[in-house]
Amino acid sequence: MSSAISAHHITVHYGETLALDDVSVDVEPGRICGLLGMNGSGKSTLFKSLMGLVRPDSGDIRLLGRDQRQARRDGVIAYVPQSEAVDWTFPVTVGDVVMMGRYGHLGLTRRPRRADKAAVRAALERVGLTELAGNPIGALSGGQRKRAFVARGIAQEAQLLFLDEPFAGVDKKSEAMITELLRALRDEGRTVVISTHDLASVPSLCEEAVLLQQRVIAHGPVDEVLSPETLARTFGVETAAEQHS
Repeated sequence: MSSAISAHHITVHYGETLALDDVSVDVEPGRICGLLGMNGSGKSTLFKSLMGLVRPDSGDIRLLGRDQRQARRDGVIAYVPQSEAVDWTFPVTVGDVVMMGRYGHLGLTRRPRRADKAAVRAALERVGLTELAGNPIGALSGGQRKRAFVARGIAQEAQLLFLDEPFAGVDKKSEAMITELLRALRDEGRTVVISTHDLASVPSLCEEAVLLQQRVIAHGPVDEVLSPETLARTFGVETAAEQHS
C-alpha cells in the first residue's frame, strides 16, 4: 500500500532565504498528522509544497502514489484554508461551496446531477449545516465556515485532506465538532494533515506530528514527539542541557 504522503529531500528558497532544508516526511493512509512550527519555520511552505502550490527547488512528492498534478486531477486531495485566505464577501451560498467539491464528478455540461446533489446533501448533514445550505457563506461563524469547507472535501470524496489552522477563530463547540468529524473521516481510511500552532489541540486529535524548523526536528507518535526537548528546539528555546553543552 502506497503512503498517503511521500515527500523526500524537499528544499525551498524564496530568493536568498532558505525556507525548507532537505525535508522528508512520510504519512501512512488513515492517519491524522499535525504539522507544527513557529512563524518562519517553513510550516506554511511545506504545507503549500505538499499541495503543489509552491514548487520546491529539489525533492520529490507523491500523494497517494500519484504526482501532485495527477492527484489534483483525480480529485483525491482537498484543502480547508485559513479564514484569512478567503474572500467572505463573494456571493455564494453554503450549498454552492460544497457543490464545488463535485466539480470533478460533473459531466461535460457541468450541471449537477442527482448523484451530485445527493452527495452535497449527505456532506452537509455530516457537518451539521443542512439548515444553512441556502445562507451566504460569509454569514456563517468561523466554525461553521470551517465545517462547510470540510463538507466540500467530503462531497469531493477526497482521500487526503489538508487543513490550515483549522481551529483559528473557532469556538470550543465547533472545535469539538470538527475534531469528532476528522476522527470519523480517519476511521473511514482518509488521511488528514493539519497545519497548526495550537499545541493544545494536537494530542486529542493527531496520532502523529511533524515538528519543523526549516528541517524536520522530529516526526512520530504525538506522545513521543511533543517532548520538552523537541518543543524547545522547534520553538527556539534552549534547554538547560543545551545551554551548557
